[in-house]
Amino acid sequence: MKNIRVVVVDDSPLIRALLKEIINGAPDLSVVGEASDPYEAREVIKALNPDVITLDVEMPRMDGLTFLRNLMRLRPMPVIMFSSLTQQGSQITLDALEIGALDYVPKPQGDLREGLEEFAELVRQKLRMAANVSREALLVRQARLQALAAQQRERATKIRTSPTSISKRELIAMGASTGGLDALTAVLSGLQQEVPGIVIVQHIPAGFSASFAARLNKMLPFEVMEASHGLEVFPGRVIISEGDHHLRVRWDGRQYLCELERGPRVCRHRPSVDVLFDSVAEQTGSRAIGVLLTGMGEDGAQGLLHIKEAGGWTIAQDEQSSVVWGMPGHAVKLGAAAEILPLDKIASAILARVRGEKN
Repeated sequence: MKNIRVVVVDDSPLIRALLKEIINGAPDLSVVGEASDPYEAREVIKALNPDVITLDVEMPRMDGLTFLRNLMRLRPMPVIMFSSLTQQGSQITLDALEIGALDYVPKPQGDLREGLEEFAELVRQKLRMAANVSREALLVRQARLQALAAQQRERATKIRTSPTSISKRELIAMGASTGGLDALTAVLSGLQQEVPGIVIVQHIPAGFSASFAARLNKMLPFEVMEASHGLEVFPGRVIISEGDHHLRVRWDGRQYLCELERGPRVCRHRPSVDVLFDSVAEQTGSRAIGVLLTGMGEDGAQGLLHIKEAGGWTIAQDEQSSVVWGMPGHAVKLGAAAEILPLDKIASAILARVRGEKN
């Protein structure tokens, strides 16, 4: 069994002790070093060359984002961020993911022992995932993030009205998890034409989804909104699932409407991609395009198969361009993907399909 070597960087002795207990409690994980600030972390990383780093967002002497930016420029490596579930925390975490952090874990609130088992399992899962991301995949992702950052400086003209040449019955549904924030951004950035309404489930906690939607709304020519119950889905509008709520769509005879609920977790997630995809298969049928992007686990694979069985067109991201080929890989194994494409080809494939349906 591979021993995954971890360095913990956090200014809180209590958090460092908790993480060491969690990590060292797994047979395949071990904390080989720790640091209370980025300057100390720099020396520890140089000396120990760990497989994964856990990094606090807010630290003394140098903030976590500045340290992360320097690290990714000089020595790209797997980093899992730890952040608070606040509006400021969500903004900083999204910044960290755009800089190059692979994923994040929300810090436990209040009593650290409450919900400790679930928190511990989440930490271990994400560390194992991060350790299995190849250096080549990290470098490819860094290049993509740099390209997206440059693109953000060239603001596209916002589509202010619903495009009339696209039928309201057509719908695009996307799902993603680990690595999905930049993967979704990359796909959506390539859809700078008239497109059907787009509904998206990204595994994201409550409080983060609004920040992510607002960020995309500034970057893209579309109107991007966080989902709310009864929100209309129409061409030119992109809707992001609200954190901690399942998202479904319903056709009311004139338009698609969003439906939110806090039902049981599906595939250990809420929101769940499967829940959204199943509703799209039922309500949209052959007019749907389903897209499953990078992510850990199996969520969305079965739902993508249901879209395909209902006559819709389905795309899974390929292994080479995925940060984690869990969700799309499982969909491929199920035979759920009509096309298996690299990330940079997905937007053009969607546009080709939309043009074909219009003709």
